[in-house]
Amino acid sequence: MTDVTTDAAATRLRRSPLAERHTALGAKFAPFGGWEMPLEYAGGGVIREHNAVRTDVGVFDVSHLGKARVTGPGAAEFVNACLSNDLGRIGPGRAQYTLCCDDATGGVVDDIIAYLYADDHVFLIPNAANTAEVVRRLRAAAPPQVTVTDEHEAYAVLAVQGPRSTDLLDALGLPTGHEYMSFSPATLDGVELTVCRTGYTGERGYELVVPAGDAVAVWDALFAAEPAPQACGLAARDTLRTEMGYPLHGQDLSLEITPVQARAGWAVGWDKPAFWGRTALLAEKATGPARTLRGLTAVDRAIPRPGMAVYDGDTRVGTVTSGTFSPTNKQGIALALIDTTPALPDGHELQVDVRNRRLPVRLTRPPFVHPSVK
Repeated sequence: MTDVTTDAAATRLRRSPLAERHTALGAKFAPFGGWEMPLEYAGGGVIREHNAVRTDVGVFDVSHLGKARVTGPGAAEFVNACLSNDLGRIGPGRAQYTLCCDDATGGVVDDIIAYLYADDHVFLIPNAANTAEVVRRLRAAAPPQVTVTDEHEAYAVLAVQGPRSTDLLDALGLPTGHEYMSFSPATLDGVELTVCRTGYTGERGYELVVPAGDAVAVWDALFAAEPAPQACGLAARDTLRTEMGYPLHGQDLSLEITPVQARAGWAVGWDKPAFWGRTALLAEKATGPARTLRGLTAVDRAIPRPGMAVYDGDTRVGTVTSGTFSPTNKQGIALALIDTTPALPDGHELQVDVRNRRLPVRLTRPPFVHPSVK
């Protein structure tokens, strides 16, 4: 692994306010979206962390995620005219998965969680590497009365995920009764924070948005409570989200991969009069995409990896975008962009080129596991 200390110094990576806590737990760090973040921890590694989330409770530091605030008269209406999903479907206190698309091509600049506070207040959580670009595009389009503020380093985000996540938050007196994709203000030992019923693992869970200066106190409170959580790094986060078929921007979504191709049309408010990329996406939806994101499961010991070619006999039909070993199913799984012509049914056997060997995989509709996120 790269010497992350040298790497951080050379590239000026941002550090989480919890970096010292991660070091004390024996974390292996890696660059991610311009941040130095824990990949996994000593004493078990990725599989142990993954299984803790599927069966018990784990805590992730995801403070690298972006934070941006849009405020002023008509802020929600403005955001709704820019981002893909329809904020009109939800009310204050609710969260929504949405996409920032390029207006000309419909490609995905980023995928975002939008938290609707009021008609004049929307809080956005984009991905780390894309925050500046999302903020730039929103600022360029904002009317004079609307302010877009980049608050990337003002807050930490802790993801508490797993079947016993509710038990852990209950032990700390934090609210847990709100519905999936909703949020509630709370106080923990004098720290004001926001508890969001969201996550990226497929399990029941919460994300705590905490002022950066209070992150250590909240982290310590979580790890002093019962049930005792497992500290989890970004490697387990990746295996968990891949098992659910959740896309990762830069791999399964990008400026070259539209929501139509990624089968994310459910996050598009097709009936809205305006959103970035509307004309291009409506046209692609009408004609049908040339490729779509499909799931693959390995027939034998193969582990598909991003960039590997996918074949149907002698014909190349696609490319793996995300691939990993599934600790839950104990087999290789992947997401891949597959040509839509000819139409291939789920269950159809294909081959992945693994170091010049064609290994069998089967088209499988995600998710690859079926936990209960709600």
